[in-house]
Amino acid sequence: MSTATAPGTSPGHARTTRPASAPGMRARAWRNRGWVLFFLAPSAVPLLLFTAVPMLSSIWVSLHQWNLISAMKWVGLDNYTDLLADEQTRQVFLHTLIYCAGYLPLVFVGGLGLALALNQRMPARSFFRAAYFLPVVTSWVVVALVWKWLLNPSNGLVNTILGALGAPQPGWWTDPTWALPSVILSSAWKDLGFVMVIMLAGLQAIPSDVVEAATVDGAGPWQRFWRITLPLLSPSTFFVVVISLINGFQVFDQVYVMTGGGPQGSSQVVVGQVYDLTFRYGRAGEASALSWILFAVILLITAVQIRGQKRWVHHA
Repeated sequence: MSTATAPGTSPGHARTTRPASAPGMRARAWRNRGWVLFFLAPSAVPLLLFTAVPMLSSIWVSLHQWNLISAMKWVGLDNYTDLLADEQTRQVFLHTLIYCAGYLPLVFVGGLGLALALNQRMPARSFFRAAYFLPVVTSWVVVALVWKWLLNPSNGLVNTILGALGAPQPGWWTDPTWALPSVILSSAWKDLGFVMVIMLAGLQAIPSDVVEAATVDGAGPWQRFWRITLPLLSPSTFFVVVISLINGFQVFDQVYVMTGGGPQGSSQVVVGQVYDLTFRYGRAGEASALSWILFAVILLITAVQIRGQKRWVHHA
């Protein structure tokens, strides 16, 4: 019995496929890279021009003394050393830390509470979800102006209600003691919807059979929450904490609209100080240096959080 062989081949030798030439493979790889760059260009070019280039330029500016008008004067690292020794720099960082310490618990606990409530079967559940998310897509300027009116010490709605109840009526954004809490309240109210959506997605990702098994074993609502729901929500919690702290350290819009950093500098934050140094005092070099100090602080805190997540973040 004979075995058929392909033309041009001898019996006992299998035909082998000729590998593609190295120049051909390189040409195909470069062609693929070209297509990738082509499709990325509409997003990458604006990102490069309006984000990366200004960031790198600000490093150069931070090494100079510059008032945005006259020629820059080289000062090296003097801007950094002067800022680190400046009492006002420490104050604005302290105010920013106080803001984060007040804002993060409010927005997390409030968002988690809303998510737990709106994860239950209830009438008009979709409407309430949309209503609580609406402030997230509202302009910060609008939210800040609304809260500035609500917290007006003389005729604001909040003090009107407190007066009717016989409770003390704080000076809110006109009082150095209450200015920063006023900003914290408005910020937490606006961002509740964002945290709610993230936590709601985390709740819906929890396997129902795990909860049902705990219920069959006799676990009550609080036990299920502390032993099952909260640990399995740790990835969502981690994301919310990281994003909220990054946003908290960069707070500016609501401070600028509600208090302008006052009264008496009691609500001035780091980004507000960067703005004032640049446009009010003409010290762009120091403002750029302060921006990079803030960047270093945010990077350090985020790195610590990412490194520490292995200890408390549990994936289902």
